[in-house]
Amino acid sequence: MSVPDYQSIMLPLLKFAADEKEHSICEAVENLARTFKLTDEEKNRLLPSGQQAIFNNRVAWARTYMKMAGLLESTKRSFFKITHRGMELLDQNPSEINAKLLKQYPEFIEFIETSKKDKTEQFNVETETVNRQTPEESLEYGYQKIRQDLAQDLLSRIKTCSPSFFERLVVELLVRMGYGGLRKDAGQAIGKSSDGGIDGIIKEDRLAYLAQFPPRISFLLWDER
Repeated sequence: MSVPDYQSIMLPLLKFAADEKEHSICEAVENLARTFKLTDEEKNRLLPSGQQAIFNNRVAWARTYMKMAGLLESTKRSFFKITHRGMELLDQNPSEINAKLLKQYPEFIEFIETSKKDKTEQFNVETETVNRQTPEESLEYGYQKIRQDLAQDLLSRIKTCSPSFFERLVVELLVRMGYGGLRKDAGQAIGKSSDGGIDGIIKEDRLAYLAQFPPRISFLLWDER
């Protein structure tokens, strides 16, 4: 199965804590991965930042939401246990626990309202319910979307520029990437052949190496050693 969203994780997480013992978030992640029968690939799938596994992130947010609703409590860093309110909710045998259900608790409402006022952590619970993403996921995927849109916009603008500008741009890019060192005359565009290619000169410093350029891009490299 695919990686479950954070709301689908809430009920199994609360049931995991139903023994009223103290548990670590790492224990919860391992137990829930078995509950959802996740493959190694699904468990290790990362957020766009590459800094955290998606499943770990969703388990952590499920715990945070239920903690803010008073169903779980922190005992120490990265450890938690179920509360009396959490046991009462399990006794009602709910079919699922989600953000909408948690809104019956005043503490959760206060948490949401406070978060909405904080511009650095702003998110909307109703939107999350539809998107099935944690606030952190929404931020990361939003950031990636902005980057992609910016890249597409830059590419569109470059395509409208003259061939000579594009040639100078390629040389400048290679110099900024480290080819030719830091000298002012490290690279220059020389193409005027109208052959549809890109012609330029990049000086090779002592630490440089020859790169494999695309077929339509040709450069002269010389060594000043």
